[in-house]
Order: sequence, then C-alpha cells, then structure tokens
Amino acid sequence: MGLNLSNRQIAHELGLNEDDAQDITRSLRQGVVDASTTPTLAGTVEIDEVYLIAGHKGQSDLVKKTSSWTQTATEG
Repeated sequence: MGLNLSNRQIAHELGLNEDDAQDITRSLRQGVVDASTTPTLAGTVEIDEVYLIAGHKGQSDLVKKTSSWTQTATEG
C-alpha cells in the first residue's frame, strides 16, 4: 500500500467500509498533527512570494477597477 491513497482505495485494499476507513485515516492524520512541533525560526528568514490581493487570479481587470491600493499606488 502506497502513501498517496484515497480513503476509498484504503477501504478497498483493507476490506473496510469507506466511512470506517475515513474515521481511521482522520484519527491517524490528527495523531501526526498532535505529535508534530512547530518549528522556531531564527536568524534571516527568506520569503519567496507575496500576494497583495488574493483571490482574483485571472481577473486582473476586476482587481484594477475595485482596488483602492492599486489606484493610490499608480497615482502617487
């Protein structure tokens, strides 16, 4: 069994009901989250991308019309 399987595939492979497989995988995933620690960043941290206006991908004309930041940035 690989690591990149859907709950349906896991249920089929193990001979379980899909709902039971989902409950088990949810429990396993939550255990991984609970056991993990949040890394502490120190020193210089590099950031690769910044999105000033999110959610308008492919609609740049709409963003230009409605964004007050774009208007002040281009006027100033």
